[in-house]
Amino acid sequence: MKEITATLRSVHTGNNEDYSKPPSPSIEVDLEGFPGDKHRGFQRTAQSWDSEPTGTPRRNERQWSGVSAEELEAIRARLDLREPLTAATLGANVCVEGIPNFSQLPRGTKLCFPSGAVLLVEENNPPCTWMADQIVAQHTTRSGNRVAGKMFPKYAMGLRGVVGVVDVPGAIRSGDSLIVKICAPTN
Repeated sequence: MKEITATLRSVHTGNNEDYSKPPSPSIEVDLEGFPGDKHRGFQRTAQSWDSEPTGTPRRNERQWSGVSAEELEAIRARLDLREPLTAATLGANVCVEGIPNFSQLPRGTKLCFPSGAVLLVEENNPPCTWMADQIVAQHTTRSGNRVAGKMFPKYAMGLRGVVGVVDVPGAIRSGDSLIVKICAPTN
């Protein structure tokens, strides 16, 4: 198992209709996820992208979502946005810095925090079309034009981050130095 050190740039939770999640200095996560978060809980309802029929109760492998500062910057550059993209706008719970190819982390990778909290990666988080509406509403291009329609999914493919579950409860604080234990992918 390969280990690298990274930094938690920001931590977020929220239950807003637009999926945005405001930043918080710290959050005490538990085995159901992030308190007050839209994706909290042991169970979720299957959506159109799941293999189960829409509406089917299933295990929640999406208790948290994460993005990286480096990949947010890459998406911003691809979309030619004037303003930076933020984890809050994209509805992510954590924004990390210093993890190469964050969106490609394999299942089983652990983000280990100083408090003892551990976030476990389940899968990558593909970009969705409704998020494009948020970006169009909140951003302009460097030339001052509106962002072109639904370009976010195309330009964010492979850069939208990961989702997972809380493996060990504890405090997660902005600025934390964390150890990333990268699980070797299985074939």
